[in-house]
Amino acid sequence: MRRSLPQRNSSRHSSVWLGLCLLMTALCGQAQGPAEAAKDTAPDNPMSGHRHITIDRAGSVMNHNDATLPRDCDELGPDLELTVYAGREFAAGVHGRTYGYSEHDYQADPCSRITVTLINNDAIRHQWMIHGLPRYLYPGGMFHLEAAGGETRTGTFIVPSDDRTYLVHCDMPQHMEKGMKAQLVVGRGSGDLWSIPSVSDDLLHDTYLPDISQVLFIISMIIGLFVTALLLFRRRFL
Repeated sequence: MRRSLPQRNSSRHSSVWLGLCLLMTALCGQAQGPAEAAKDTAPDNPMSGHRHITIDRAGSVMNHNDATLPRDCDELGPDLELTVYAGREFAAGVHGRTYGYSEHDYQADPCSRITVTLINNDAIRHQWMIHGLPRYLYPGGMFHLEAAGGETRTGTFIVPSDDRTYLVHCDMPQHMEKGMKAQLVVGRGSGDLWSIPSVSDDLLHDTYLPDISQVLFIISMIIGLFVTALLLFRRRFL
């Protein structure tokens, strides 16, 4: 009987360890199960499934809305389609401008449904962003298009019924300051905004040399050399 006791104790210990291992395996499986399921169902891009934005390598559309009316609109107004080109060529020859839109002033009726197609002619990203829309309908109060270099993006939004002038611009660093700025006038508008290319004057005016400054510089150099030579000649020979 004494010889069988160690065997019984050993078998009991083995059973306890086996039970603990099975319990730990079950707990680990339950803990990892939801994480693995979430990993399997997660999209490649964490923003691609966001209800307010669609995004990929070619660009993004934020707060697209083609059906829900603002609270102050009893019915949908006319449809308006805008095709906007963005690029350096729309700022060529203008002092202080590097980028621009093909148009900088847009007109729309109240409660209009506006579809904007942004065509990027440059090799860098550009945006068409409008501010001041009702936040209960457009998170952040904005509608936003962004197109990578050479790409095109299209989106739709519906404006409220009030007469208002909305700011449109590119939010990439220094693009607005370098000319990529416009305005959307709904109804009678609320007045032109500052510094809209071909629409209103700049708030701050830069000073530039005239286009013939190089010619004037060369002429002044020639006159200066001539006067210097004349003075030297008089001092030596007169």
